[in-house]
Amino acid sequence: MSDIKNKVQGLDPNVRARDIGQLVSGTSNVYESLNVITKRARQLAVDLKYELHNKLEEFAVSSDTIEEVSENKEQIEISKFYERLPNPVIIATEEFLNDELYYRYNDRKKRR
Repeated sequence: MSDIKNKVQGLDPNVRARDIGQLVSGTSNVYESLNVITKRARQLAVDLKYELHNKLEEFAVSSDTIEEVSENKEQIEISKFYERLPNPVIIATEEFLNDELYYRYNDRKKRR
C-alpha cells in the first residue's frame, strides 16, 4: 500500500476533463473502460480506508467518559495526509490511462 501512496504523491488531486478517445483505446467501449476504472477505484478506497483505520487505531485511547476528547498531533497529521491524497477514482483513471491495470473478461456464454 505504501507503494500507492508514493506513486500518487505527484498526481494532481483536482478533477479534470479527459479525452474519451484515450479511455476507449484499451477496451473499445467507454462503458467497459469506466467499469474497469470503477472496480479499481473501489479496491483503492477499501485499501486506503483500512490502512488509515489501522494507523489511527494505534493512537486510540479507551476511556469510560464521553466528555473527554483528546487531540493527538500525530493523529491529526496522519488524517491530513490521507485527506490530501487524490480521490481513488483519479488514481484509478491515471492507472488505466498509463496501462498499469490488468483486466480480463470471463467467458461470455450466449443465452438462447
